[in-house]
Order: sequence, then structure tokens, then C-alpha cells
Amino acid sequence: MTTPRHIGRTSAPDRGLDRLLDRTVLLGYSRLGYAIRRRRWAAGDPRPGALAGRTALVTGGGSGLGEATVLGLARLGARVHVLVRSPERAAPAIARIERLLRGERRVADLRIERCDVSDPAMIDAFADEFCARAGGSIGLDVLVHNAGVMPPERTESVEGHELSVATHVLGPIRLTERLLPALRRSERGARVVLVASGGMYTQPLPVDDPEFEHGSYRGAVAYARSKRMQVELAPILDRRWSPDRIATFVMHPGWADTPGLARSLPAFRTLTRPLLRPAEAGADTAVWLAATEPTPPSGTFWHDRRRRPTSYRSSTRPGRGETGELWTWAAAAAGLERP
Repeated sequence: MTTPRHIGRTSAPDRGLDRLLDRTVLLGYSRLGYAIRRRRWAAGDPRPGALAGRTALVTGGGSGLGEATVLGLARLGARVHVLVRSPERAAPAIARIERLLRGERRVADLRIERCDVSDPAMIDAFADEFCARAGGSIGLDVLVHNAGVMPPERTESVEGHELSVATHVLGPIRLTERLLPALRRSERGARVVLVASGGMYTQPLPVDDPEFEHGSYRGAVAYARSKRMQVELAPILDRRWSPDRIATFVMHPGWADTPGLARSLPAFRTLTRPLLRPAEAGADTAVWLAATEPTPPSGTFWHDRRRRPTSYRSSTRPGRGETGELWTWAAAAAGLERP
């Protein structure tokens, strides 16, 4: 895939400022970093109506970043399937989006779907039914893996996997694999976006303990470890899915003010609230990756519409063969027929 002409055209001073914002974290991940960077973005990118006639699916789309992602995709004309554990809890978010788009004189085409992405049986049932709709003719153009959890204590999924890794790594891999028939039907090539977290920079790849079975369990650490897995596995997933014309991206939203943050890290939210981005700013790069043309380089990691390094410290950079070893475990744990 070619690199888009509108990526990388910033001047040396702009690149220096962007790098400074990124390294300081406090500035780059905040609302200030987003406000500074967006002034440099090309006008009309993505173009209005970029996703008209296309179909998207967003997991965890019932609040926070997921709700903002659904809104952004719908604004660009996509039909959006909102995949949630509880349709009843997601209904107010859908109503908010529809009301907002009506005020903008846009028509929202939103469909609520039920599935817990940590549960393989539910994944399989949903994906099989989705791919069979309309006689198996429905194509899926955009798949955003946003569903997230941060349990305070070590919790296991129905299959016995630590819940963070089941929700953020194993579930997205299995769901994408089961949706391949629909993704292959995308006329212009499908795009898969995984929503990670800048917190992954603090953690190495947990090759020896992917399920967090050892040591003192902390929800925030488990969350960051699973996000590190997402980022490091992206090139492998790209090689696996690119023959089917599927581009794969991982992005992180910075520090966004969401209900999930308030529940999981209330002290952090209280301390940083003046700096937190609105959810729409956090979701911006996910929407942009789904819609910008031409397609950005696949298998890559992004923040605020620019590719980012996956590690800043040698202590968090995977050693030789570690990513492949982690993939072997993840493929087996996700129940893939072939690694």
C-alpha cells in the first residue's frame, strides 16, 4: 500500500513540535496537544460523505470513545452497526447520536447488535448471522475494535482467560477472523482499527505471563499490557489479513474524558480533568483511519493522525522472537484454526 500524499508533508519545525508534544505526554495526550496538531491537518480530510454507502461495525459503541466513533463514522455517511453487551444500556447513546445528526440535517443509519467480545460462542453466533444476512451479500468496510474493560481484580472470561486480554486481544482477533467473509466483500478494501492506549508505553510485551497469573494484579497494568499486545501484533495481523485487501491499524486516543475513565480511574480523572480531551477528539484518529484516502500504511500505530513509535525505551521493546511467541499463544487462545 502506498503512503498517502497528505501524510508526512509537515515542515521540520512542525515535526519537531509534534515530537516534543508526544514525548512530554502531558501535553501531547491532552486537549492542548490535539488543539495544536489539528491546526496542521488538511482541510476536508476525510472528505464529506467519504463513507457514504459503506458499512461499519464498532464494538463497545454504547458510550465514551465508542459512541464518539459511531458519531464520526455516521457523520461521514456510513451505516454503523453498534456492537454492545447490553442493547438497553446503549439505547440512550444511539438516541443522542440520532438527535445530534438530525440537528445537522443528516440521516443516521444505526443498528444495535448484541455481543460480548470476550465470549467466543457469542462472537461466532453473531458473526455467522451477520455474514449470512441478505443471502450473504453484505460487505463490511470498517471494523473498529473499541470495546474495553478494566476490572479492579483479576477476572476471567467465560473461557477462563484474563478478562482484559480476552476483551482487547483474543476477542478482536476471533471476531475479525469470523467476519472475514463480510470484510472480503468490501468493494474498496476493508479497514480494521484497534483502539489501544498510550499507557501501553509503560509495559513490555508479557510473553511469559500473558494472562497476568503471577505478581500483584492491577487493573490499569493489565489494561496496558493487553494494549501493548495489540500494538505489537499489528504487523502480524496485517500480514495475515492483507491478502484479503484488509488494512489493519492500531491507534491510541490520548487522554479522553469518558465514563469508562471515570469508573476505572477516578483519581486520575479528578487530577487531570482540565487537560482531558472530549471523547470526539479521542476518537478522531480512529474515524480518520477508517475514511481518509488513500489508505494509510497498514500494520501501523497512530496517534493524532500521525504514525508513532511503538516503544520509547529499550526496556519495553520486544526481544527477538518474542512477538512471534506471543502470536503463537494468542492464535491458539483465540481458537484460530491455523496460526
